[in-house]
Amino acid sequence: MKKYFEVSTKTIVAIGLGAAIFMLLFMFVKVPSPVPETSFQTAYGLSALFATLFGPIAGGLIAFIGHALSDAIQYGSPWWSWVIASGVAGFIFGFAYKNTKVDEGEFKGKDILRFNIIQVIGNVIAWLIVAPLLDIIIYAEPVNLVFTQGAIAALMNSISAGVIGTLLLLAYAATRTKKGSLTKK
Repeated sequence: MKKYFEVSTKTIVAIGLGAAIFMLLFMFVKVPSPVPETSFQTAYGLSALFATLFGPIAGGLIAFIGHALSDAIQYGSPWWSWVIASGVAGFIFGFAYKNTKVDEGEFKGKDILRFNIIQVIGNVIAWLIVAPLLDIIIYAEPVNLVFTQGAIAALMNSISAGVIGTLLLLAYAATRTKKGSLTKK
């Protein structure tokens, strides 16, 4: 369990880079949905990639910082309930960190399934529990609206992390040297 929460210089650099890219994707590469204030966000596919490569701390901070900066730039201040939910989702995505063999150059059947189970759990917790409850507690938003938004966000972000995250992880794994593939002659 300790390895999940180790933070190195490499992790800190990944957090900075990941948060900047997340912010840009969150602002400019999204598809609006029919439900107000919800969009299909490509940024969650990226946060799933970084979380799987660098762990829960990196995943949580990338999504939290990227979402907060995006909101601050676009709207003048962050919508904290959703910023926190983004951080929670990214944090949970990070539990794929030691549960896949992507760093060993393998990301196939069982790894893809594990990754997607973890990311769906993260999205369900973040968007069906954390975001709606914090919307009600912090902003006194209407219950029906926030749970509808949460359900749509959970679905769309699960698709984003599942499709984009899986494709990015497959591409990354293909660049890694497979364990045991090099032999000494």
